[in-house]
Amino acid sequence: MPAEAASAPTGESLSLPPVGTRRLAEALPILALGAWFKHAACLLADGRAQFGPNLGDLDNADACRAVEPAALALLAQAAAPVRAIAHDLHPDFHSTRVACALAARLGVPAIGVQHHHAHVGAVLAEHGRFDARPVLGLALDGVGLGTDGQAWGGELLWVAGGEFVRLGHLRPLRLPGGDRAAREPWRMAAAVLHASGRGDEIARRFPGQPAAAMLAQVLARPALCPPTSSLGRHFDAAAGLLGLCEVMQNEAEAAIALERLAASTAAPELAPGDWRIRCGGDALHGAPDAARAGAEREASEVPGARADRGAPDAPGARADCGAPDAPRAAPAPTGAHPGASAPPPGSALELDLHPLLLRLADEPDAARGAARFQATLAAALVDWVEAARRRAGCATVVLSGGCLHNRLLADALHAALPVRGFEVLGARRLSPGDAGLALGQAWVALHRTS
Repeated sequence: MPAEAASAPTGESLSLPPVGTRRLAEALPILALGAWFKHAACLLADGRAQFGPNLGDLDNADACRAVEPAALALLAQAAAPVRAIAHDLHPDFHSTRVACALAARLGVPAIGVQHHHAHVGAVLAEHGRFDARPVLGLALDGVGLGTDGQAWGGELLWVAGGEFVRLGHLRPLRLPGGDRAAREPWRMAAAVLHASGRGDEIARRFPGQPAAAMLAQVLARPALCPPTSSLGRHFDAAAGLLGLCEVMQNEAEAAIALERLAASTAAPELAPGDWRIRCGGDALHGAPDAARAGAEREASEVPGARADRGAPDAPGARADCGAPDAPRAAPAPTGAHPGASAPPPGSALELDLHPLLLRLADEPDAARGAARFQATLAAALVDWVEAARRRAGCATVVLSGGCLHNRLLADALHAALPVRGFEVLGARRLSPGDAGLALGQAWVALHRTS
C-alpha cells in the first residue's frame, strides 16, 4: 500500500478520470449506500465520486436514522435522475433496507453487490479502471456475506466488471458462539486447536475464560459454530494462540497488537510447510503437516470447510485443477454481464493456514511468533496469487479489504508481487476497508446497468 494511502475522503468529492465509454457514462449517476461498518454513501457521476458523511457503524439508532437523510442529500446533488441504487448483499443491514426503499420510491433498480466484489471495485474505480478487463482481486477482510450465505473474508476473486468468480478462499475457521467469536480471540484460537485434534488443551490454555471448559463441546456442534474464511479471524486466532489478546475491548485490538509486536522483531526463516494450497482436496503446494491428519477428519463435518462447494454435483465440486483449457465446466460467474470475458474453470483454490497457526500454538516467544505469522502470511498470499494467475492468465492484482490497514502486510505484498511480474493496484486516498466500499458498489452497479 503506498505510503500516502490513509482514509476515505468521506463527505468530500474524489476526482476520478471520466468514465471511458458512452455506454457506461449513460448509466450514470448511481447512488450506493455502503454496508454496516463505517457507513458512508457515495454518488458516482462522470468524473467524481461524492461521498456522504461517515456515520460510523450502523449499530445504534442515531446512525441508522442518519442514513436516509444523507442519501437524499447526495441525490439532491445529482445533475440527472439517478439510474440505480446499489447496496450490500446482507438483507438485514439498515443500509440495505434504505437502499431498497429508495429504489422502489424512485422506480429504479436496487442492485445487491457482494461485499468483496465491491472492495475490488472501489480500488479499480479509484484508479480509473472502468473497463471490464479481468483482474485478480485479493480481498483481505474481516467479514462480508458471501453468495453462498456464509461469512467470507479471505477471498481470491476473478473480477470482470459486473461479474466475479470466487477463485479461492482461506480454509475456513469455525466461529464458536457465532458473532461473539469475532470479539474474543481466545475462541478463534480454541477453534484452531479443536480442528487439529487438540481440543483438550483449550481449558488449560485459557483458564481465565469461564466458557473454556465447555467450548470443545460447543465446537463439536457445527450448528453453533458457523464457518468463516475471514483473514481478520485468522489474525485473532494468531493473537489468541500467542497470548497477546483474549478478549478485545477495541476494534481490531488483537490484529494491531500482533502487528506492533511483529514490527519490532526480525522474522525467522520461512517454512514452506506452514501453508498449503489445496484444490478440490488435493494439495498443490506445501509440505504435509503432521497435524493435518486430525484436521482432515473434521473437514467433512464443517460446512464450507472444503474448497468452495455446493451440492455434490455443483460446479467446482470435483478435484480438477487443470490448466484453464481443461475439459470441464467453468464455475458460474456471479452477476454475469453480456460481453465480459469467460471466467476460468476449475475448483476453488483453498489457502490453508492451519499449519502456521499450529506452529504458533507451540511458540514460546510471542514476538518471534508474531513476526513469523506476518512474514509467512505475506509469502503464502503471494504463492496463492501465483497459483491463480496460472489458472486465470491475469497479471493485474487488486489489493483490498480492511486487513490492508496492516502496513506490514500491505507493504510486503506491494513489494513482492511486482517482483513476480504483477501489476499491483491498491487504495490511494480511499480506505481499503469499508469506509470506501460504496464507491465499489457503484462501480459494480455501473457495469450491470450499462
